[in-house]
Amino acid sequence: MMTKKKLPLFLFLVFFIQGFSQTLSLKEAVETGIANYGTIKAKSYYADASKETVKQVRRDYLPNLNLAAQQDYGTVNGQNGPLYGFGGLGVASSGLPLAEQNWNAAFGALYLVNVNWDFFTFGRTKQRINLAKADAVRFEKDLDQEKFQQKVKISAAYLNLLASQRLLISQEKNLNRATVFHRIAAARVKNGLLAGVDSTLASAEVSRAKIQLNQSKDQVKDLNNKLVALMGTDIKDFVLDSSFVKQVPKSILGFETASDTLNPVLQFYKSRIDYSKQQTKLFKREYLPTFSFFGVYQTRASGFNSDYASDQNSYNQNYFDGVNPNRQNYLLGVGVSWNLTTIARSSKKVSAQKLISEGLREEYKVIDQQLKTQSDAADAKIKYAMDNYVEAPKQVQAAQQAYLQKTTLYKNGLTNLVDVTQTLYTLNRAEIDRDIIYNNVWQSLLMKAAATGDFDLFINEF
Repeated sequence: MMTKKKLPLFLFLVFFIQGFSQTLSLKEAVETGIANYGTIKAKSYYADASKETVKQVRRDYLPNLNLAAQQDYGTVNGQNGPLYGFGGLGVASSGLPLAEQNWNAAFGALYLVNVNWDFFTFGRTKQRINLAKADAVRFEKDLDQEKFQQKVKISAAYLNLLASQRLLISQEKNLNRATVFHRIAAARVKNGLLAGVDSTLASAEVSRAKIQLNQSKDQVKDLNNKLVALMGTDIKDFVLDSSFVKQVPKSILGFETASDTLNPVLQFYKSRIDYSKQQTKLFKREYLPTFSFFGVYQTRASGFNSDYASDQNSYNQNYFDGVNPNRQNYLLGVGVSWNLTTIARSSKKVSAQKLISEGLREEYKVIDQQLKTQSDAADAKIKYAMDNYVEAPKQVQAAQQAYLQKTTLYKNGLTNLVDVTQTLYTLNRAEIDRDIIYNNVWQSLLMKAAATGDFDLFINEF
């Protein structure tokens, strides 16, 4: 027995442990999951990358400015005849054709500045920007819907874990009741007031209660780890805030919900359609030509003199003489290019993209219908959950009274063990039903929030 001197110390330790036991609130669980979950981090990077792509596409409208320089050493034997630089490869010599091969070699150089600008493309450049913007919106909407769904998943996992923890408490109470009853039965059997079978059956009820308790512990651990995974944290056993469970959400009756079209999931599917439309517009503009401005300035140097064609000894192998430029040229112009076969190819790309858009619209309709069905089911779930919420305490109170009456009668030898066991089971079932029903009230509100896309409807209750 604990002494009076030890009692204050014991109470101090209890309060100390409780004071430093961190309780995880639902808001904290959601915030942690949004900050840590890998998929959300990945999609956040994708969204940021798409924004950078928009900036890059805008800069594609700028002219191309190329600087080139080369210094060479080689021969200048020319040869009359046709030549096609296949694949962009070929060798160009500036020397005149000679009667025979000559191996005279000297240094040469070419310095070049090239400007090329597609200044008019019939809106293709602008459309590429619009396409990049639509792609950025698509990634952003994907991130939003991922965050939204993760919030719902974490909330559901939190409520499930909380329900399992409360069921665990109910099973512990059931084990305690079964243990007490077993002691009563054993004492009456020992005193010769009952047959030995009563003690045996009561012992079986204790074992059954232990099995149910262990099953509840296993479920708590499993649901705890699911919450850990969704939050993206290290494995640990959470202590959850259960203060709200016995309360009815303030907004569960008569609340105003957001339009279904504002659901982040639905918005993501809509962004896919918008992206496909912009892709179709770009394909249509591929039919049209491109107007370009170009300009070239070049300067050359060579160790071969201007009279080398008549005097093959008129060259200088000095490096600096060969790379010092002494001839300049420039070129300015406007050009148009139009690949007419693009019309035939792009027409099929347009028709294919239109079909993709129609497919995306059908997917949108499916999700929209699913959300509307879910919203309607949530309304019914809320109604039935509230009805059950009213009845649950009545069921527990009646079961408690029945158990108390039967155990009292059993102690006085006025009833049998079967009747007591039945009331024990009924009370346990009533407590479990109560825990589930209380949790279902909040689950139904979460379901409504998930269907309408208004998570604040749920989280603002905390």
